[in-house]
Amino acid sequence: MLDAAVRAGRSAHGALVLADVARLPLRDGVLDAVFAAGLISHLARPEEDLRELARVVRPGGRLALFHPIGRAALAARHGRRITADDLRAEPSLAPVLARSGWRIRSYTDEDDRFLVIATREA
Repeated sequence: MLDAAVRAGRSAHGALVLADVARLPLRDGVLDAVFAAGLISHLARPEEDLRELARVVRPGGRLALFHPIGRAALAARHGRRITADDLRAEPSLAPVLARSGWRIRSYTDEDDRFLVIATREA
């Protein structure tokens, strides 16, 4: 993905960094926002990893957790049933985000997209 971004000229608009979300090579509060496409389901330690993202985002900054397919559609695609304990379910995700320094501003889980917008708490 980074190679494709460089080929598309994205590196002219900012730094592109390949890093482990658990140990980001960035100073505290240096980012205004994080757009995390497809990330939430792949976090080894969701609370700790989301806390690391909060560390590098300024207070009041934003986190967008995105996936181009909602929870139910993704589960159906993989032949699974949707469960209430899924991390991406709002009742599961909201407290994890809160303990990690984020507050949910909006939550959308539709067939054609999953999108959570959260604000970095002070």
